[in-house]
Amino acid sequence: MKKTTLVTGGGRSGKSGHALVLASVYARKAFIATALPSDDEMRERIARHRRDRSPSFVTIEEPTDLAGALRSVPPATEVAVIDCLTLWLGNLMCAPGAPEEDFPQVAEFLALLDDPPCDLVIVTNEVGMGIIPANALARRFRDAAGRLNQQVARRADTVVLMVSGIPLTLKGSTE
Repeated sequence: MKKTTLVTGGGRSGKSGHALVLASVYARKAFIATALPSDDEMRERIARHRRDRSPSFVTIEEPTDLAGALRSVPPATEVAVIDCLTLWLGNLMCAPGAPEEDFPQVAEFLALLDDPPCDLVIVTNEVGMGIIPANALARRFRDAAGRLNQQVARRADTVVLMVSGIPLTLKGSTE
């Protein structure tokens, strides 16, 4: 039985680092990166994430077709780290001609979680714990990300909340 772990938390809480620690016990690993190098700061973040990652990972960079990226991991892959759902959702929402809600890519990804090709460690940002966003797009994003996180958490065997670099297991076990 394949195991899915969701790692959530606020910005700079240690989510990505913890996901790499969880994946480190596996020999054959894939890393699915959803970030787009849209500006200098994001290019530096992507470069830092690449440096932090062991070269033992097969890296797949895919900003929108997450289900397709997951299906494309090499057959012997034992674990895939997906980093991160909220960047992926933002990419979907900002794509030309994007619908206001009900993204078919989300439904396709969620269906794949019922029978993933390998163990998964999925990184996402916890949203909605602060002030209500001032504009409609930001509120739509917060609501869509909150719904996506809930749907993934329901399917996950383990859910870990990162707070100040400390992992708090909310569901299941990381053993």
